[in-house]
Amino acid sequence: MNITLIRHSEVQKDYIGCYNGHIDIELSQTGHKEAKNLAKKLKHKKYDAIFCSDLKRAKQTLSYFKRKDVIFTKELREKSWGRHEGMSYDEIVKKEGIEYENFLQWIEFLDGESIDEFQARVKNFFFEYLPSLKKDEILVVTHSGVIKTFFAI
Repeated sequence: MNITLIRHSEVQKDYIGCYNGHIDIELSQTGHKEAKNLAKKLKHKKYDAIFCSDLKRAKQTLSYFKRKDVIFTKELREKSWGRHEGMSYDEIVKKEGIEYENFLQWIEFLDGESIDEFQARVKNFFFEYLPSLKKDEILVVTHSGVIKTFFAI
């Protein structure tokens, strides 16, 4: 099984560098150009299955591939950051009065989906669900955190 991973293209300026999680934001103009160029580069690639996060930024990235056989799923969403979604690191520090000490301390402080829940969701999708399909070529359009977690597992 070969998996092609694509992180959604650039989002709107106000959300760059933020903990966007489940916020349903759109691509920027640059993001649309990036997605269009990527679709051109991969236009001759054949996929047996295509999966995409159900959030707009991922859907818009995939829209340039002009494929109808896509499965949109919340399983490929970024980690939820709860009340901190849409905020930058600096905004969180200012609002909450917390400083970054290490990754685990920071992740556990931010609310929303727990890191264990997020990792389990990613692990289940990539290591249990996808192999059960017995497909050779799979395209996945998702988010940075999902891709990083997949590689870490």
